[in-house]
Amino acid sequence: MPIDLSGQPRVGLGHWPTPLEDCPRLTEALGGPRILVKRDDVNGLGVGGNKLRKAEFLLGKALAEGADTVITFGAVQTNHGRQIAAACARLGLRCELVLTRSVPMSGEAYERSGNIALDGLYGAHVHVCDTPEQAGEVYDKVVAAARADGRKTATFPVGGSNGVGVLGYVAAVDELHTQLDGTKVNRIVVAVGSAGTAAGLAVGIALLDWPVVLDGQCISHTAGESLADIRRLAGEVSDVLGTPVGDLAHVQVGDGAVGPGYGVPTAEMWEALRLFARTEGITLDPVYSGKAAAAVVAGVRSGAIGADETVVFLHTGGLPGLFAYAPELVRSSENQP
Repeated sequence: MPIDLSGQPRVGLGHWPTPLEDCPRLTEALGGPRILVKRDDVNGLGVGGNKLRKAEFLLGKALAEGADTVITFGAVQTNHGRQIAAACARLGLRCELVLTRSVPMSGEAYERSGNIALDGLYGAHVHVCDTPEQAGEVYDKVVAAARADGRKTATFPVGGSNGVGVLGYVAAVDELHTQLDGTKVNRIVVAVGSAGTAAGLAVGIALLDWPVVLDGQCISHTAGESLADIRRLAGEVSDVLGTPVGDLAHVQVGDGAVGPGYGVPTAEMWEALRLFARTEGITLDPVYSGKAAAAVVAGVRSGAIGADETVVFLHTGGLPGLFAYAPELVRSSENQP
């Protein structure tokens, strides 16, 4: 059925449609399949990235409800937090970021550069916490302070992943389907973290009755946990839209590229970053798109992704985070041709 989101509050933030690029040198380097890259890393505001599509609906609803203060959460190098901070700057809203040291990374680059440097540049009030418990306490204090000041808050979950935020990628499916203009695609590959992007894609594909596989590649949780998150969020979207979304049988999830854990680099991820960079000049990030790309490389080499397939790789952005991993990037490149 057609995708109609006109009844949902939305604020325009990004540059749409984002480019869909054919990547012949990458395709040749892999020995097939044909790779197309959907460039959601270059959608404009706040250095780009997938969270901006979610933010249009989250902030649209917040503004409709009279909010003047936005509170959200994430790891120290959260892309979501950085894009929400930039969007709040554009809209004149106060932004409170409650961040938790949840990744076993340290050092000057990780703690002071990348996304967290931009958070401050965009004017966000940044609260860095050591534990989830401390984050909860800080959140309560932020809400209480806003209430005392007579401000109205809107709280967004990690990654902007709820039934409203997920609408961003329901809309993106319609955009991508139009751009393909009848080109047959076998699978769409996307990184899966908080699962909102994958859930939106899954729902949009179902609503269009599009015969394509959604190939979600985990960057933090197990495949089972991530699939459960996708189904839960799809149910929330169904409730928001008042439309059933089916059994999502077109969704498959893999966790072979996670490595030691969320935000922890792997050799395969660095190899994939170099491959995309040196064949197409496309810059991936170490946390999300890099690991999803590593899964694509592994899938081609194992035969799980056929050489005759056409694959859309959804580039979710995250460029600033690469600089937070600069020492690791340099080390990974030593002795590389």
